Amino acid sequence: MENFFTDNPDIQFLFNNMDLKEIADLKEGDYSDAEKYDHAFTDAEDAKEGYREVLTLVGDITARIIAPLAPEIDEEGCHFENGKVTYPKGIQKALDILNKSNLMGFTLPRKYGGLNLPTFAYSIAIEMVSQADASLMNIFGLQDIAETINEFADEELKAKYLPLFASGKVTGAMALTEPDAGSDLQAVQLKATYDETTGMWQLKGVKRFITNGCGDVLLVLARSEPGTKDGRGLSMFLCERDESLVVRRIENKLGIHGSPTCELQFNNTKAYLVGKRKLGLIRYVMSLMNGARLGIAAQGLGIAQAAYLEGLEYAKAREQFGTAIIHIPLVYDMLVNALVNIEAARLLTYETARVVDLKKGYEKKLERMEKPDPETRQKARYYNALANLLTPMAKYLATEYANKVAYDMLQVHGGTGYMKDFNIERHYRDARITNIYEGTTQLQYVAAMGGVVTRVMEPEFDKIEAEATDSFQKMLLSELKEKRNMLNDVLNYLKEKDDHFYQSYHSGRVVDMATKLFTSYLFVKYAPLSEHKQKIAEIFVDREMPEIEKNYRLVRSGKDLVVKEYEKVLLEEEAEKAATGG
Repeated sequence: MENFFTDNPDIQFLFNNMDLKEIADLKEGDYSDAEKYDHAFTDAEDAKEGYREVLTLVGDITARIIAPLAPEIDEEGCHFENGKVTYPKGIQKALDILNKSNLMGFTLPRKYGGLNLPTFAYSIAIEMVSQADASLMNIFGLQDIAETINEFADEELKAKYLPLFASGKVTGAMALTEPDAGSDLQAVQLKATYDETTGMWQLKGVKRFITNGCGDVLLVLARSEPGTKDGRGLSMFLCERDESLVVRRIENKLGIHGSPTCELQFNNTKAYLVGKRKLGLIRYVMSLMNGARLGIAAQGLGIAQAAYLEGLEYAKAREQFGTAIIHIPLVYDMLVNALVNIEAARLLTYETARVVDLKKGYEKKLERMEKPDPETRQKARYYNALANLLTPMAKYLATEYANKVAYDMLQVHGGTGYMKDFNIERHYRDARITNIYEGTTQLQYVAAMGGVVTRVMEPEFDKIEAEATDSFQKMLLSELKEKRNMLNDVLNYLKEKDDHFYQSYHSGRVVDMATKLFTSYLFVKYAPLSEHKQKIAEIFVDREMPEIEKNYRLVRSGKDLVVKEYEKVLLEEEAEKAATGG
């Protein structure tokens, strides 16, 4: 591919057919920026063409310049010597190009030097960067840090730091995880103490597994309230890297070698409070994490796309038994399913990004209104709830599919795919982290379960059903409505059963049902616009509806043997050894 944007027909299909007018109107307000900035947009149509122009540039840079650097980036890896981290040469070259192209302030307002683009466009850019080199995305994608500063910090901090991010003069990191506080961020112990003499906060403690922890500006979750033990005692802080902030080590990882993962020691590091005390985890980190999770969904897409193209090209070229292996049914079955997985995950991820833009847009609109009207309030609440549900669903589906696609495309290569001579083994290694960091798939189930139980998606189902007029749409809906009833029946059953452990045990199955059903409804919405999309939709529905039925039976069975007896099942062998002295 010469351009990862213009040469990808599925990205072009979604970009052209998704409704971007509402998000453009909300992002631009009254379009008054056009009077102040040369490259600001004059209306929604102009905005969409502006998005296209920027994404075409990203597609060109990623395909033509960054992708060829990826093998040497992976081979060289990051360097750590005398407390200093150095990127691989290819990563630094890529960052320099992205900086010079003004692509490091994607979503930031123009007054800070940003492009003021929506999350929808940013997600497409993240996918393309990840297709070129997944590890570069872990630096490029940390623009969410600047977005968090823009959303919650005071004007003084925004004016000081956001132009630095937008110009690419600084990179960032979010320092959340600690050695004894992984996904359980309520257990964070790094201390923040206010120094009356300087009027600054000081941070002391250790953070671990920090992506790009060598960054220039860090957002740090720390315990600001002495004597507290839960999330209500945590606040968000901003600090700059200096001699008091020590990188103790970088991790030797399976994949994403161009991205340094650091262990940090804060030694009374000076910091600024972001927003209000005690809201660090409850409000700011949740916003930051949702942005990061959507970014990882797009990263998974990019890796899957790269892996699929490697498998496709190899299958066309490799001959066995007198024919190219792409003509062998068991091989083209893997290739077709890989393509279906990618298009399903992309559809859900892009729709999630669009909903996130609507959420942010209506929240900003509320802030600007002196007397908010009930309709705007209702839309802000609705899209907030929908974004909070779709984000973990997209992260789960895209990253699990990325692992499946990479696995199967390596299988297409056979033994040669296991060798470093082929890019597929790098994609296979890079994919593995995506369903682990920013919350494992199991945590995405937990995060999504509340929205599924409260049936946040019901208005979306109703709307798609009401607008379906095409015969193909009605054909798909004849089966999907039955599965929608199954989902509602399961939710009613869980409510009546009123068993927390049983519901938790089956949360993955319930969220999987909801995710596959919602994605199928999205296919119903867009399938009539493309014969290709109809084929993909039909394969996806035929493949996934039996899975929904299976999960329905398992949850509805009421069997709780594993819930009741898991300790005995898992530990009985150890107990027997202990009893016999073995």
